[in-house]
Amino acid sequence: MTDELLVLRCQLGEPEALTELVRDWHIPVWNYVRGMLGADRADDVTQEIWLAVIRGLPRLRTPGRFAPWLFTIARRAVTDRLRQEYSVTEVCAQEEPVTEDAAGALVDRAGLVAALSGLPVREREVLVLFYLEDLTLEDCAEICAVPVGTVKSRLNRARRMLRDHLTEEGSKR
Repeated sequence: MTDELLVLRCQLGEPEALTELVRDWHIPVWNYVRGMLGADRADDVTQEIWLAVIRGLPRLRTPGRFAPWLFTIARRAVTDRLRQEYSVTEVCAQEEPVTEDAAGALVDRAGLVAALSGLPVREREVLVLFYLEDLTLEDCAEICAVPVGTVKSRLNRARRMLRDHLTEEGSKR
């Protein structure tokens, strides 16, 4: 069943459709949040995201654009969490590390998670959305509220930074 049909069924008040929609998208959303904030904060933020989705679903006018809409909500929740934490600690968001977690090791992504933690937030975000969540450049641009060209340049910069980091780690071994 397509996301568009599930969204329409949710908007008509079918609880089974909402259950199915959450089941289909919970792991991708959690993985995005984990990639941005670390596993220790992913559960709470993901729960906040689903509450916002449930509240906003009746007002979604383009059900066929559910994925970009969902990840836009997720991005806002991650940004809000970072702002809250940084306003307390007064640490620059560009330097926030992502902690490596056991879930990442279980899916054989521990090295990637560690390497991602060294990237600035903007570059990390486009890598997670594009490569780990398999979203299109256009969807990434919509979610990040930037032009497609900006997403391309961030991806290019992020790939270069990631390559340099992984090359450096490889030479240490």
